[in-house]
This record gives sequence, C-alpha cells and structure tokens, in this order.
Amino acid sequence: MSVIVAEFLTLDGVVEDPDGSGGTATGGWAFRHGPEAVAGDKFRLGTLLETGTLLLGRTTWELFSKLWPGRTDEFSVRLNNATKLVASRTLEDVSAWQNSSVLQGDLVAEVEKNEGDVIVIGSVGIAQELGRRGLVDEYRLLVFPSVVGAGRRLFEAPADLDLVSTTQVGAAILGTYRPR
Repeated sequence: MSVIVAEFLTLDGVVEDPDGSGGTATGGWAFRHGPEAVAGDKFRLGTLLETGTLLLGRTTWELFSKLWPGRTDEFSVRLNNATKLVASRTLEDVSAWQNSSVLQGDLVAEVEKNEGDVIVIGSVGIAQELGRRGLVDEYRLLVFPSVVGAGRRLFEAPADLDLVSTTQVGAAILGTYRPR
C-alpha cells in the first residue's frame, strides 16, 4: 500500500485555487497556461485509478463531482470508475459521482487499514494531515511557471524530499518526490 499525493503547485509553493473556482485574488493560475495544461492524466496515475482508492476532501469532491461525471475521454472514464472515499463531517449524499462513499471513522485509521494504494488529489488538508503523520509515500507535484505571492501551501513546515523523477508536461514540470 502506498499513499500518493498529487497536487498542482506554483513555483512559490502555492496549491490554493489552481482553477479559480475558489474565488481568490490569485486563483486560476494553472488554467492561465491553457486547458491542455491541466487536461488528462497529468499526474501519470494510469492503472492506479483502477486498482487504488481516491481519497478526497469534501470541497474537492464537490468540485470534481460537477466536472467529471459527464466526460467520456479515456482519463475521465478511469477517474469516474475509480473507487472514491470522501472525508467529510457534513456530507452525507455522494451519489452525484459514481463509486463514491463517505469515509466512516478516523481519517488516519482508515488510510492505515486500506490494503491498496490511496491517491489524494487536491484535498490539501488531507494531504497535510497524512504528511504530518508520515503516511505519504510519494508526492507528484505538477509545478506551473507561475508565482502568485500568497496563498495556501502544501508544506507548512520544513520537509526534506528525495527527487525520483521529473517530466515536462506542457507548460509545467511533473516532479515525483519521496519523503526521506
């Protein structure tokens, strides 16, 4: 079992509001590089979407559940068919996006007992909590050539990571890192 965190990121480390849906003053920075910059399997998840479990926070799930269900390209079909676990204290009905269920119990305990790979996309609070607990095995960070100066960052404290690989993906760089 591995926990993989996949995030859009600016050069100055901001993960907040890459698509502008959050209404922040600096939001939309990833989409300024064109729709192809964020389309498809940019995180190279491939078959992990078929064998693993997506772990999403309420806000990310609500956004994704409006965007993905009607799409039929290869990546969208994989994403739609994936098993989805939603961490939320308030959300009860997750029928808007197939194969979704609400996480019952403690986030960390549920992740630790999961037998397959867990993939966190967006959902910064979840990624941060799992990182603090030493449960993240891999970060896949799609770094865009934008500097926004302010906003929520993935890493709240110093962290040492080992670089595993880099790949140019359109305007961005996909860096894969493992915690030391």
